[in-house]
Amino acid sequence: MTGSFRGKIVWITGASSGIGEALAKAFAASGAHIILSGRRTDALEQVAADLETDSLVLPFETTDYDALPATIETARRWKGKVDILVNNAGISQRSLALDTHPDVHHRIINVDLLAPIWLTQLLLPHMIAAGGGHIVGISSVAGRVGVPLRTAYCAAKHGLIGYMDALRAETEQLHNIHVTNILPGSIRTNVSRNALTKDGDSRGKSDAVIDNGMEPAECAHQILEAVADNVPELIIAEGPEMAIAKLRQSDPEQCFAMTSAMGAQIAEKYEAGDDD
Repeated sequence: MTGSFRGKIVWITGASSGIGEALAKAFAASGAHIILSGRRTDALEQVAADLETDSLVLPFETTDYDALPATIETARRWKGKVDILVNNAGISQRSLALDTHPDVHHRIINVDLLAPIWLTQLLLPHMIAAGGGHIVGISSVAGRVGVPLRTAYCAAKHGLIGYMDALRAETEQLHNIHVTNILPGSIRTNVSRNALTKDGDSRGKSDAVIDNGMEPAECAHQILEAVADNVPELIIAEGPEMAIAKLRQSDPEQCFAMTSAMGAQIAEKYEAGDDD
């Protein structure tokens, strides 16, 4: 991939850690200039210090919609345009629907769905005026399959895929705007530690499946290949996660039976107070 994105301006949200940080390093190594966004300025600056190319640290709160137009203008003026937008910022969930406070659903859907939609909507006219671009939506296998303990997260990630698919249909041929949906499975990040519990608190601990998941650098490598090849959708998963994602398409009834059996076991544990 060396040089594949030379001179491209890539804007990554959620760039301070995990998949976002790995993407920043991978795009930079491939010659791109990087706009790093997130909430933690110090963490973004640390990522920027490790990059091999020009970068702009642009911290902002993704749900501060009033401030978003000025943020977009700062990003555009840095190098004159944004070629690739990666909507990566997000937050997960670990709680039963039965117990989850409505504010948790509101927060997750706001961060994981409405925020990337609005950022994309405001940047889209500028991409069209520049002659095209590429928009990447980091969804999840949970954006294709209903996964226990993640009702709000699944709702948001399913919705993001739907929005991106419809956007691609409207803009790909007419305006040269390519859209790629990425559906990761378990990637070794802090996603479980930062996930919201039923009351909206951070969970503070990880899952074994996440700790044993794919390295973020490998995930980033596959994403770059998909963007370079204008792939509309890519599932990045292994083993049972890949199998169930494919099963959702090929045999939905079997998929539903499997997730129902898994969900019953998990729900029984959670209702008994065991959330490990």
